[in-house]
Amino acid sequence: MKKVVFSFLPLFLAGYAFFNGIPANEYKQNVEAKQLDGPYVLYRNDQVYTKYIVEENGVKSVKTDSVPLSQKSKLSFTVLTDEAGKTFNVKLKKELNNEKAEFNKVNKQFVISDIEGNFGALRKLLQANGIIDENFNWTFGDGHLVLTGDFVDRGDQQTEVLWLIYSLEEKANAAGGHVHFVLGNHEIMNLNGDIRYLHAKYNEGNSLMNEHHMTLYGENSEIGRWLRTKNVVEKIGNILYAHAGISQDINSLDLSAVKINKLARPFYPDTTYQYPNLETDILFGDLGPFWYRGYYHGKVKATQAQVDSTLSIYKVKHIATGHTVVADTISILYNGKVINTDVHHAKGHTEGLLIENGKYYRAKQTGEKFLIKD
Repeated sequence: MKKVVFSFLPLFLAGYAFFNGIPANEYKQNVEAKQLDGPYVLYRNDQVYTKYIVEENGVKSVKTDSVPLSQKSKLSFTVLTDEAGKTFNVKLKKELNNEKAEFNKVNKQFVISDIEGNFGALRKLLQANGIIDENFNWTFGDGHLVLTGDFVDRGDQQTEVLWLIYSLEEKANAAGGHVHFVLGNHEIMNLNGDIRYLHAKYNEGNSLMNEHHMTLYGENSEIGRWLRTKNVVEKIGNILYAHAGISQDINSLDLSAVKINKLARPFYPDTTYQYPNLETDILFGDLGPFWYRGYYHGKVKATQAQVDSTLSIYKVKHIATGHTVVADTISILYNGKVINTDVHHAKGHTEGLLIENGKYYRAKQTGEKFLIKD
């Protein structure tokens, strides 16, 4: 792919003039050309930069704006959706804190995994099942939306997917609910620069912006900082969530969910694959919670005793994963103790897992739901 270097000085000056023309109490991004991707929010030299890929007269280019860091709280921007002319607005969070790993007394949950940049599938599922309305407002009350990893790569709207999740978090909290984003192997790959599965449009955009993908997801980017606050294992109610699962090797370490996340988080962006101890080495290997496939296939497949051991260690009744498609529908295995939520969204088999009043349902994009466990 031919690398295009784009000059940012005129855009920086234009952006400076643009923001100076807005009342002091409000800064809002406004991309005049057709927006294709973005924003990417970067922190540099006490400035907040927002970058978009835009198209005008058939030519793709980069639009960059900036505001002083002190004005961050006044910054808002527009994000595309899968529907022509339909967008949603996002304001940056005041602060980012590492997520809790354990949540009790959860009345209802809606679980989705492996969206892989398919904004349309995510939007339709959330709207049809009363999680959000047509204007992307939270409508799930005190419910918990659980996203079990691999919401990036392969699809062409991963930026939009991430900003939607980001924007829903505070809306959910305000209603007494919560959004959980448990990272999968593909989020980790985006953080450590492994872009083998990244959609081609992002490689082109990265070249236009003259930015490495690791920088756009780095510690000086809003999305990168936000992703670093997420967990790889969470205990919510009586369910343990991990993108891939819990292997016997993880069982043997006898680590709490809190300890797993504490060990793993510093190494999300690591590119050396040199870990300081055996525990972290296992967490980031094929038997770790975001790579393991032993529940579903492999030479050494998990036994019922292994699953029961995990349930005992973490004091839960079920384990829920994504990562590995085993059917066109959400599936329950191991005597009802393992729930697989990975389905072929790109092939039109989108489903979520709805848990309410102690009952488990497959929920479809039509709003229909089917009891699978009570």
